[in-house]
Amino acid sequence: MAHDRYQTEEQLGSETRDETREPPRYRVLLHNDDFTTMEFVVEILMYVFNKSPESAAKIMLNVHQKGVGVCGSYSHEIAETKVDTVHNLARESGYPLRCSMEQE
Repeated sequence: MAHDRYQTEEQLGSETRDETREPPRYRVLLHNDDFTTMEFVVEILMYVFNKSPESAAKIMLNVHQKGVGVCGSYSHEIAETKVDTVHNLARESGYPLRCSMEQE
C-alpha cells in the first residue's frame, strides 16, 4: 500500500516538473537616431542598465554603427519598466531616443 502511494506522489512530482517552464526573456534594444547624443546614450546605459563605462560605450557604438544595440535580457515586467524609464528620461532631456523590447 505504501508503495502505491509513493508511486502516485512521484508521478505527480514528475508531471509538475514537466509543466514548469522558465518565463520568457526579453531583449531591450536602443535604436539609433540623428539627434540623441552618444554621451546621453552612454549615460542611459550606465544609469538604467547598470553598465560599466566600457560596456556602455561598446553598446553605444553598436547603436551608432549598426542602428541598434542590445542593452540586456530581462523578464517581461523588468524589460517593460526599463523601456518606459528610457523613454521618460529621453523626453525629459529633449531627445527622441527610442527603446524597444523583443522576446528572445
